[in-house]
Amino acid sequence: MSIKELFIQYLEDKSPEGSGKPRSYAKAMEVLEDVLFSKSFSEAVSIWRFINIYNVEQIYDFIVRQQDKDNGVFENYTPGSYWKNGYCSAALKEYGLFLNENKGNKKKPKSISEETFNITSFIDYLGKSNLVLSENLPSRFISSLQTKPFTILTGLSGSGKTKLAEAFSLWVCEDQSQICMVSVGADWTNREPLLGFPNALEKDRYVKPDSGVLDVIISASKDPARPYFLILDEMNMSHVERYFADFLSAMESTDGTISLHSGSEDWDGVPPTITLPKNLFIIGTVNIDETTYMFSPKVLDRANVIEFRVSDNEMKSFFDNPKGLNMNALRGAGASMGESFVEKALEGGLVDNDLGAEMMPFFAMLQKTGAEFGYRTAVEMSRFVSICTQLAADEMDRNAVIDAAIIQKLLPKLHGSRNKIESILKELGKLCLVDASLDAFGKEVANSDIKYSLSYEKLMRMHDRVLADGFTSFAEA
Repeated sequence: MSIKELFIQYLEDKSPEGSGKPRSYAKAMEVLEDVLFSKSFSEAVSIWRFINIYNVEQIYDFIVRQQDKDNGVFENYTPGSYWKNGYCSAALKEYGLFLNENKGNKKKPKSISEETFNITSFIDYLGKSNLVLSENLPSRFISSLQTKPFTILTGLSGSGKTKLAEAFSLWVCEDQSQICMVSVGADWTNREPLLGFPNALEKDRYVKPDSGVLDVIISASKDPARPYFLILDEMNMSHVERYFADFLSAMESTDGTISLHSGSEDWDGVPPTITLPKNLFIIGTVNIDETTYMFSPKVLDRANVIEFRVSDNEMKSFFDNPKGLNMNALRGAGASMGESFVEKALEGGLVDNDLGAEMMPFFAMLQKTGAEFGYRTAVEMSRFVSICTQLAADEMDRNAVIDAAIIQKLLPKLHGSRNKIESILKELGKLCLVDASLDAFGKEVANSDIKYSLSYEKLMRMHDRVLADGFTSFAEA
C-alpha cells in the first residue's frame, strides 16, 4: 500500500463509519502538493514523500499562517474551500500524528511504502539542500557504497566531503539512530574509541565507547534490512591501521567477526563477538596537511577513494548565486528507498565482462612501479563499473564510468620520486588519451583527445608536482 492509502486507512480507523473525513483530508493533502510545488513540479515531487516527522511541524505552522492571508500561497487556488475552511492545516496535523504513531515500528514502518532505489531523487533533493558538488560526484559516491560499504572521501578542505556523507545518510535513513558521525581524535592508538573495552576492575562488565559506534553496529546487526552509516570525520588524524585494524580485517574475512570480550554471554548488552553488518556503510573523510597521516596501501586497497575538487567555473557559479545549506530538506526524504539501497549493495554477481581490454595496459604500467593491483581490486572495479553503469545511465557514459574506476581504485596508491615515477606518469597519461601516440601532457592535447578526463587531469597534476618537488603522491597532487 502507498503512504496515501495507509493514511486514509488510518483516518478510517479513527472516524465514524461512513465519514467523509478520510477522503477529504487526503484531497486536502493533494491541494497542499499543488500549492507548495506548483502543478508541474508536483508531478515529480510527492507530498507524501516530502513531508516527514522532521519537517511536518514547521510546514504546519507555515500553512496555518498562509490560510489566514488573502494574498498568501493559496491566493489563486480554486476551489478555496479547502484552505479557507482550514482543511489543509487540519489534514496536515492529522498526517503528523499518523507519522509519529508509526515512527517506532522499526521492523517494517507503516508509514513507509518501499520504493526501488533511484539516484535521481537524491540528486533532486541535493538541489533543495543547496549543497554544491561536482558533476557525477553523487553517482560515483553511491555506486562506490554499493560496490563495497567502505568509501574514503579526500581532497580540498571545505569542498563538501563530510556534507555529502551526511546528506546521503540523512536522506536515505528514517531516523537519526541509523547514523553515527565521529570525529577521529589525534590520540586514537587502538580500537577502544570505536569498540570500547572489557572492564578490568569489574568482572563480566563492558565499557562502551562514548562515540556510539558500538551501539550503531549492534543496532545494524539487529535491523539488517535498513541502512546504517558510520561516518569517520578526519579519518587520518591518527594512524588508521591502529584504531581501525579490526574493521579492515573483518571486511575481508569470510565471517566478518570481531571479538569483543572473553565471556560466553552478553556483558552490559555487548555480545562476546559481533559480525560486521553488511548493511553498515562506513565513510571516512580525509584532509592532507602536516597534522595528518598518510594511508597505507592496505587501507587504500580496501576502499574506493573519491577526490573532491572545486573548479574555477564551479566557484564562479557559486559566487554568482550563493545560498546557505538547508540539510533539513533531506531528512528522511529517501527513507522509502532504504531497503532497496541495501538490497542492491548485497546483490551478488554484478560484474562487467568487457573491462579487461581497458585495464590490462594500466596493470602492466603500474607493475613497473610496484603499484599493480590484485584480484580484489579487479573484482571491485568490475563490480563498480557494472553498478555505476546501471545507476547513472542517464549521466555517465562508459568512458566516464571507467574513468571513475581508474581514479578511485588504481591511482590512489601511486607515489614515488621523480626517478621512479616520472616516465610512468607520462605513459599512464597516454593511456587516458584517445590516441596513445600523442605526447601525454603536451600542449597539443585538446579536450577532444582525452578519453578519461578525471584520471588524465590527476596524472597531469602529479606529473607537475614531481617535476617541481622531486616527489609526488595521489593525496598531495
